[in-house]
Amino acid sequence: MKFGDVALQDAEGAVLAHSVSAGDLRFSKGRRLSANDVAALTARGVSSVIAATLDAGDMMEDEAAARIAAAVPIDHLKFSPASTGRVNIFATVNGLFRASREIVDAVNRVDPAITLACLRDHAEVKAGDMVATIKIIPLAVSSLAVDRAVELFGKRRPFEVKPFSGRQVVLVATELASLKPSVMDKTRRLLEARLRPSGSHVAVERRVPHRAEAVADAIRETYREHGMIIVFGASAVSDAEDVIPAAIRLAGGVVEQVGLPVDPGNLLVLGHVGDVPVIGAPGCARSPKENAFDWILARILAGEKPSVEELTGWGVGGLLMEIPSRPQPRLAGQAQDRRLHVAAVILAAGQARRMGSAGKHKLLAEFDGVPLVRKSVETVLASHADSALIVTGYRSEEIADAIGHGDLWTVHNPDFASGMASSLRAGLSAVEDVADGMLVMLADMPGVTHDDLDTLIAAFRAQEGRAIIRAVSDGKRGNPVILPRATFAALSRLEGDVGARTVIEESGQAIVDVEIGMAAHLDTDTPEEIQAAGGVIVN
Repeated sequence: MKFGDVALQDAEGAVLAHSVSAGDLRFSKGRRLSANDVAALTARGVSSVIAATLDAGDMMEDEAAARIAAAVPIDHLKFSPASTGRVNIFATVNGLFRASREIVDAVNRVDPAITLACLRDHAEVKAGDMVATIKIIPLAVSSLAVDRAVELFGKRRPFEVKPFSGRQVVLVATELASLKPSVMDKTRRLLEARLRPSGSHVAVERRVPHRAEAVADAIRETYREHGMIIVFGASAVSDAEDVIPAAIRLAGGVVEQVGLPVDPGNLLVLGHVGDVPVIGAPGCARSPKENAFDWILARILAGEKPSVEELTGWGVGGLLMEIPSRPQPRLAGQAQDRRLHVAAVILAAGQARRMGSAGKHKLLAEFDGVPLVRKSVETVLASHADSALIVTGYRSEEIADAIGHGDLWTVHNPDFASGMASSLRAGLSAVEDVADGMLVMLADMPGVTHDDLDTLIAAFRAQEGRAIIRAVSDGKRGNPVILPRATFAALSRLEGDVGARTVIEESGQAIVDVEIGMAAHLDTDTPEEIQAAGGVIVN
């Protein structure tokens, strides 16, 4: 292939490297010029174009990308059509992404014109996640180079997604006087959240004294009927003879590893009794943040058995505390400024406890004759959000009547009494498959306008979905916020009467503050606040 300035009389069959405009005529980059195209450009005074002239045996970029992609085994993978020399590859199941560095590197060394990029080996993925992309750099590439790349795929898979298989899990939790039962309850809920993508669940929970004999008894009594045992100790493991590793041995099992070169997660224990894996979870596994427990769990649920050699090789890349989640790559065929999908989630499930003993509901208070909850809904529907839903809970039937929008997607949160986290999770579960960002709108903020929301959405799109967008007033954080896809996993593990503040502050994501004035702080939790904001309490 030859690239450069081509005289128009020699340009038939050449491929435009840049778009060409002449009068009323416009040809886009990548167009292969026909005799009629050359004649039309000549008639408009064009004398030359910047183009690629193909040699014998050259292959156009889309054909080359499609041919290489067709050589990848398709198990649990979905491929986009070739566009601008690119094919994107997506997972079709929840599972563990496995990549061969040897093959991926070999493909990238065939010819600089051919590139293959993929996720890191052993990345946990969900159905629909992009896992790899094939990109042809120039407008055309030698078919011999394409043949060599295809041949490499015949020797070994470049990558694959190993689907998770569901297991019935036994949770053994040890007790000490210093450990609150509420912490143990939260631990189970977080574990259930981690297990959910694989279709696994906690089938049995045993709470026992923090002694090796008690833990061993629980293991012996349950391992034969279940697929995995996870032990949470009330006290951290400090020695290979400590309670959890000692219990595995007492139960007739084998301890493979005590301690990992991964932080957080150094104090993990891995063993087995018969064919059943036993994981001694580190203390950090009580947190939704990524840690070594997630790595071990994903491998086992995908059918792998990590060896000691593998486990002790996790030091490089094992420092996780400050690593932000990887943003999702841009999809093929979409422009640089593609419209990211922003899903608005209106939270309206709370019990309005600060309204006093009269039983009045703040969201039913009227502003300019309109119930506050309807005002919030109308604000969201008038914005540039791509989709919207409302999460209801307390007095949900009255809230639904007050909304007055029968076509608004409503998600009922039966666990509303546990606090805001359950409503965030309910909203997230409804939008996470389609949303690039979730706009969280509290239903009791009458000062927020659709223009405010549009300003936040514009900021999110300007950041290409790679930052948390937060409304502020005079620099002081407030609401609403837009949370990018990279925070969704942590959001799904929130517990209790907390909002997204912890996720925002600990995610490692960039935070962009957007000034919207006092509306960012004006909520109406009490009768006095409603009246001060111009509302009338009616029910």
